[in-house]
Amino acid sequence: MTSLDKPTEATESTADPAGAASGEHDSRAVTEAALFEAFGGIRGTAETVLPGLLFVTIYTVNKDLHLSAIAALAVSLLLVVVRLAMKDTVKHAFSGVFGVAFGVVFAMMTGNAKDFYLPGMLYTLGLGLAYIVTTLCGVPLIGLILGPVFKENLSWRTRNPGRKKAYAKASYAWGLILLAKCAVLFPLYWWADTTQLGWVLVALKIPPFLLAVWLTWVFLAKAPAPIDVFAELEAEEKAREAAARSTSAE
Repeated sequence: MTSLDKPTEATESTADPAGAASGEHDSRAVTEAALFEAFGGIRGTAETVLPGLLFVTIYTVNKDLHLSAIAALAVSLLLVVVRLAMKDTVKHAFSGVFGVAFGVVFAMMTGNAKDFYLPGMLYTLGLGLAYIVTTLCGVPLIGLILGPVFKENLSWRTRNPGRKKAYAKASYAWGLILLAKCAVLFPLYWWADTTQLGWVLVALKIPPFLLAVWLTWVFLAKAPAPIDVFAELEAEEKAREAAARSTSAE
């Protein structure tokens, strides 16, 4: 069995310009589809924004922590139910439920409505640091996330150096963007009131995310194509079966 990390020699492409352009278009399309699957697309993004938006809207109107928290948690659960009813993937909706649940618990325990946002802020800080640290260690986190989506697993680590470099750039981009977001939010947590913090957090939910996804797409669209290790394993299995049939026939 071929090792997923076994180095291979690069081969030069002799394709015509039209073929190269078509290949580049296919690569970009595959990258877009993989990013859409990994990060949930428009619907997944909306599911992460809606509970926090509902919380801050209700709290702005009546300053009722319990009603705001219950409404945010209820809509998160509703999103999961809708996903289940449609037999769709629930990972993004479930992550939203857990995030909201932790926020509700923190806020209820302390009685401070701003603490509804604290678990999410701490998660953002930890994730930003994880992107930077894993990249410095030579295993960019975005590669670990997207490798299975591209069916390349960890083959990019030693067999596809150009792709590893792209993953490193993307991970640095994610890390720096998330840390910059934290640099805005944490001072507001201490100095601003709940509604100010909530509306700024909602406003910073989508734009930094879209910027990070776009930069990831730019880096990966220009990178070498992923190595489909699943197809390699399948080809090896078929070759072994053919060899076994040939030996049996002889």
